[in-house]
Amino acid sequence: MPKLSIVIPVYYNADNLPPLYADLQEKLLCHTEADFELIFVDDGSGDKSFEALQKIADQDPRVTLYRLSRNFGSDAAVLCGLVHSTGDCTVVKAADLQEPTELLWEMYEKWLAGDEIVLAVREGREESRSQEMFANLYYSLTRRVALPNMPKTGFDVFLLDRKVIGVIGTMNEANTSLSGLVLWSGFRTGTVSYLRRARKIGKSRWTLRKKIRLVTDTLFSFSTLPITIVGVLGGLSIIGSILWAIDALVSKINHQTTVEGWTMLFIFSLMSFGVIMMTLWLLGGYLWRTFDAARNRPPFIVSETYRKQEREK
Repeated sequence: MPKLSIVIPVYYNADNLPPLYADLQEKLLCHTEADFELIFVDDGSGDKSFEALQKIADQDPRVTLYRLSRNFGSDAAVLCGLVHSTGDCTVVKAADLQEPTELLWEMYEKWLAGDEIVLAVREGREESRSQEMFANLYYSLTRRVALPNMPKTGFDVFLLDRKVIGVIGTMNEANTSLSGLVLWSGFRTGTVSYLRRARKIGKSRWTLRKKIRLVTDTLFSFSTLPITIVGVLGGLSIIGSILWAIDALVSKINHQTTVEGWTMLFIFSLMSFGVIMMTLWLLGGYLWRTFDAARNRPPFIVSETYRKQEREK
């Protein structure tokens, strides 16, 4: 049977790792019909995550560990695992035990049936209302203005064929969304559904700042919405100034001009200043991404690789 690689990004997940590996052993690695490879990528965790991973690697030669030099972000950690994987297909799974492990074998079977990308689409969430609200808003916005093939409830777990990994690995894009690249690539895609469980161990590091960064990266990378906003604001300002000028001219002709106070002028100037600053911010976002891409820095740096009976630096 073809080889299945499993990539798991790790960030402050020390307590989750032993039960995670036990769950993988019980529900996935027990399938003798396939060859498996487990790749854990420590994304600069400040806890005992890497030490816990070393204990797992010492008891299973199928496990390979990569430690990044610092926290590069979840997408960078996943990309590291993808480009270092050797399987005929690779599935990405989170380390927080919120997705059922049985799902991975179902995705593998979909790949065997011919799908080159398999997405695990959530059919529900056992999470707080605020988390669900933000997720639904993000996916709805993405579907409308960037990637119309984004599932309505989104996805975190996905399986990629070796061919797809080769394409994504050569893109070398900075400040982008890996899930967006997967959808944008356009390969034959299948889906499986699951219920996302509530997190029972540890604390999520998915902060509001990271959520905002995801939204901006998605919009700047896959949508013309930001630059369209600049055009709309400029057009509205021009239309407003023309209407104001016409009103002033008509008042002058009809001798209805009166001495106005400074309030309206102050409000208009303040609004115009805000529009200009927002425009500069949007254009600066594009300029920064262009500059960052021109520097061609690597998306991640591996500081250490660890396998059973082997340690490389």
